[in-house]
Amino acid sequence: MTETTKLRLDLPLILPGIDDVEDRCVERLTQALEGRPGVQEAHIVRDAAKTPQLCVHYDPGVISLTRLRELIGSVGGMLSERYSHLLIKASQPMHARAARRVADDLRRVPGVMEADVGASGVIRIEYDRDQVSEDKLLAAAADLGVPGQAIATGRPPTPSGHGHANAHDRDHKHDHAVDAKGEDGHEHKEDKHTENEPTSNDHDHDHDHEKGEDEEHGKGGDHAGHSHEHGGLFGEKTELIFALMAGALLLAGWLLGRGGVGPNWLPTAFYVGAYGFGGYYTVKEAFDNLMARRFEIDTLMLAAAIGAAALGEWAEGALLLFLFSLGHSLEHYAMGRARKAIEALAKLAPETATVRRESGTEEVAVSKLQVGDVVIVRPNERLPADGVVVVGTSSVNQAPVTGESVPVDKRPIEDGKAALAAFDRVGPEHRVFAGTINGSGAIEVMVARRSEQSTMARVVKMVTEAEAQRSPTQQFTEKVERIFVPAVLVMVGLLMFACFVIDEPFSASFYRAMAVLVAASPCALAISVPSAVLSGVARAGRGGVLVKGGGPLENLGTLTSIAFDKTGTLTEGKPKLTEVSAAPGATEDELLAVALAVEEHSDHPLASAIVTGARERLGDRVKPAVASEVKSITGRGVQAKVDGEDVYIGKPVLFSELPGAALSVEVKEANDKLVASGRTTMVVRKGQRFLGVIAVMDTPRPVASDVMAQLRALGIERLIMISGDNQQVADAVAKSVGLTEARGDLMPEQKVEAIKALREKHGKVAMVGDGVNDAPAMANATVGIAMGAAGSDVALETADVALMADDLAQLPFAVGLSRSTSRIIKQNLFVSLGVVAVLIPATILGLNIGTAVLFHEGSTLIVVINALRLLAYQGSGASAAGRNRL
Repeated sequence: MTETTKLRLDLPLILPGIDDVEDRCVERLTQALEGRPGVQEAHIVRDAAKTPQLCVHYDPGVISLTRLRELIGSVGGMLSERYSHLLIKASQPMHARAARRVADDLRRVPGVMEADVGASGVIRIEYDRDQVSEDKLLAAAADLGVPGQAIATGRPPTPSGHGHANAHDRDHKHDHAVDAKGEDGHEHKEDKHTENEPTSNDHDHDHDHEKGEDEEHGKGGDHAGHSHEHGGLFGEKTELIFALMAGALLLAGWLLGRGGVGPNWLPTAFYVGAYGFGGYYTVKEAFDNLMARRFEIDTLMLAAAIGAAALGEWAEGALLLFLFSLGHSLEHYAMGRARKAIEALAKLAPETATVRRESGTEEVAVSKLQVGDVVIVRPNERLPADGVVVVGTSSVNQAPVTGESVPVDKRPIEDGKAALAAFDRVGPEHRVFAGTINGSGAIEVMVARRSEQSTMARVVKMVTEAEAQRSPTQQFTEKVERIFVPAVLVMVGLLMFACFVIDEPFSASFYRAMAVLVAASPCALAISVPSAVLSGVARAGRGGVLVKGGGPLENLGTLTSIAFDKTGTLTEGKPKLTEVSAAPGATEDELLAVALAVEEHSDHPLASAIVTGARERLGDRVKPAVASEVKSITGRGVQAKVDGEDVYIGKPVLFSELPGAALSVEVKEANDKLVASGRTTMVVRKGQRFLGVIAVMDTPRPVASDVMAQLRALGIERLIMISGDNQQVADAVAKSVGLTEARGDLMPEQKVEAIKALREKHGKVAMVGDGVNDAPAMANATVGIAMGAAGSDVALETADVALMADDLAQLPFAVGLSRSTSRIIKQNLFVSLGVVAVLIPATILGLNIGTAVLFHEGSTLIVVINALRLLAYQGSGASAAGRNRL
């Protein structure tokens, strides 16, 4: 049975203002969590003080504490800082085997709950801040031979989307009123504790070690230096140079022995020198493993080399150590390539910016920019910060952040300071990002975020964190290795004494045992999966797609069903008022005036369409009405008071649920006619009178049909739309873009049930949305994909895969890359396990060590080179996101 970890959180702190366990929001929260892979159970319990608590049972091997925290936050959580996480970037990459050893050692540190180490040198630690500090963890990593520096997360303040209203009311397609719960601007005291620990409220709220650039570099200064695997006389190239020197000495010894030049001992002396250079790092790692009571691949290789020397086969032992050390150094090179691809993202933003002051202009370091500063960006310069354009017009190449190949036109916004408070809702024509490239016009930008909180900085941090997270296949291969290596040692031990069973000298049995030892060492297996995952995550990041680790990457590469939200995903998300049908006894002006008064209190897209359309039609000829007591009716519509009378605006089904409010024949006929034409309708009633029906329409995205065709070509069999709009509208949109199925009239909880049903029927399903309205449905999908994540904190935190641009055409690129990654992982596993399966019986039957070494190390090189192919992935057609990245 899978071992689970329990986590308890006080319910009023997750859902401010909600302490009733019967509240539907509580049920929605537990449903969203229970449907998530890795979460076995989520239920409500009470502590000794009778405070309701959310208790979550989760498998840390499938879902990390960070991801769980993000999911709870996206549904409405406000989590404490007792459990934090630390990212450490080691000075150099390391081998997959060394990474696993370091991770195991870190998990033994008191207070560390989870630890993952990537081969690229990224260490990710979940820890209890009451038991261990960041400084102690940095020191522990340095003591383990991997000095490095903490990576600042740059997490901005909790967005309003995490309040109760946004998480629960805004996921309804027509709940226009904004609930004030959880969005009152107050800071809420937070706490969290595990099943067996007391709640602690007195914590340092330095979330995720936010720090400026100076502090970050200072932190790294105490632990600077090369990692023990690759540091030395020639810096990070030392191991490669040592390997090449071993090869040169091996070749010289072989030529001298073959030519009979010099004394008989001379070739052996060269082989001994090859042993020294080729085995230097192998001995170091083997010693570290033995001290930790581990038998790793390095130990097996060293034992085989010593065995060959004991038999007088110095040349074969030197060949083994030469190729093994060369393979090690090339693994290091491969990890470095993928690591540099990610580091290149961080270097896109300039180091200085020109700031406008009252006395003129001043050049300052980007790290010193403050929110509200106005920076001048000249033509063809890179933008230094996230912000809004306040002066000038230009086109900006946003490919470095979003992957869009076409520059985006920018123009000034009227009120820059007001826009900073809601940066993620600012229109794309006003919003710019650090690292993007200005076109031919000079512009002035008001800074919305500090440098460490920019979209680019957060993407780099999240991609870096994803490097350290193990994929399901990687976890499987590590379990196999833990069983396989001891089994190999037992088999080799038995083969050494084969001379007592068959008629042969001990030296022959010993030689065969050493050959089997080489053949059975799963070197290629150890590097096959992490190299592919790292390359895939790095390539996705370069293409404007953020993939949070190997799990989502592998799952997206194997699933055959994708569900889509309609509004803003398959459609433009900018509905327009198209028809107004007044009921008998009412006028069009009265209908529009009442609708305008109520809907202008909401920022919902449908409400905005009604407000904009009503103002255009009414002009100045009608005096505006005044609405009060506006509140939403979950999944149905909105209620308010206008002129002292109750006003209801909502779906036709709303009026079948209200007492004495059945639709009149005329209103029903008008509504049915508009619905049949694919319109989204809202009925308006004031007091006891129906005023009529308002219809809006949201047009499909122009690229939607092409995207669906590409997804089908990639092997996606089911393309399903789930929508809160009526079935006729859903069918009309589905038919126009080429979906296989459409499900309309769904309440938010029904969307969750639809995703769960798809998972039960088809195994895996992805959900594509905007990361805000459909957070519970996305959380229940195998892979949640958020569009338009650039600048959106909620989308970045909610999604497993984030498409940085609001461009559906990036989806085939993400799916295609994931498909390629899955294929390469399978190919690598086939090569690595296949070579071992062939070499073991071959060496038992007499294949010599030299030939076994060539095949063994050759397979390692093959899987590494195969994985690096992902860095050059282009996709095809509209899906080739990031092809024109600079």
